[in-house]
Amino acid sequence: MTSDRPDPSPASAATPPPAIELRGVTKRFGRKPVLNGVDLVVPAGQTFAFLGRNGMGKTTTIRTLLGLLAADAGTVRVLGLDPHKQPLEVRRRVGYVAEDQQMFAWMRVDQLTSFVAPFYPTWDAVRAKQLANQFELPAKTRVKHLSKGQGVRLALLLALAHRPELVILDDPTLGLDPIMRKDFLRDVVTYLQGERVTVFFSSHLLYEVEPVADAVAILDRGRVLKHAATDDLRQQVKRLVVPADAAAALAKLPGVLDVTVNGRQAAAVVADVDAALPAARAAGLDPAVVDLNLDEIFEAYVIGRPGDPAGRKERADADPPLERVA
Repeated sequence: MTSDRPDPSPASAATPPPAIELRGVTKRFGRKPVLNGVDLVVPAGQTFAFLGRNGMGKTTTIRTLLGLLAADAGTVRVLGLDPHKQPLEVRRRVGYVAEDQQMFAWMRVDQLTSFVAPFYPTWDAVRAKQLANQFELPAKTRVKHLSKGQGVRLALLLALAHRPELVILDDPTLGLDPIMRKDFLRDVVTYLQGERVTVFFSSHLLYEVEPVADAVAILDRGRVLKHAATDDLRQQVKRLVVPADAAAALAKLPGVLDVTVNGRQAAAVVADVDAALPAARAAGLDPAVVDLNLDEIFEAYVIGRPGDPAGRKERADADPPLERVA
């Protein structure tokens, strides 16, 4: 039996473009640079955490991805499209949940979903109903009477029901209590990762994204300081601990992000333990190596003072437990 379908062309068989691609992206508001040469590539199907303190350019980046702002310089591509020139096509293929989603407060839940549906050619009414049931959204309740958690779930329903290829979440759990945040992340994992949808998750609550992110980028003052797979980041970035009188030598190690003194001990967070540990031993140091969570790694990148023992932070809290490695 032969098929009437043509053989795939080289173009159709090629690897799909990245879900997000930023090259040298710069954005200023007046004289203030908000994005300063941002380079970032997010492969299709990845769950990507975009980390940064408030006011460091995360939301500006997202608005640029959605075509709501135009970059002053550089290249922006979303699913292979230019969002500034093709904003409607981008928004049809992208689901977006903002930190403070604005919806028509006077509408009932079912009215709002019916209102939004015609804007998306790929809207799936069956999926919308399934999500409404799963999220326990009362169809006849007006939006203004929903709880904060229900409002976030409704925003997620509107972002998912048209089966987007990319979902952008801009601090969506801000203002939710810890249980609601965990429930939201469970929903993200269940409905997005399970369907291989690309997720771009912007947050400053790092413990939320650590369990679900395949890769992370750390943005600070408009620059990407680090971009790596989450597991690689945890394997590379470590804390080396030595007696306090060796702090100056510790600060001279390669890739030092932060030096602190804590009572009888000095500690340095290093960007690449495989390079720093041999250098430490060559300098006569025998450091303990301590694993870090994503929150600690983030703090070292954005708050630490690399290689500056004079500027190290003094801490009065108790000595941390140490784990020595061979």
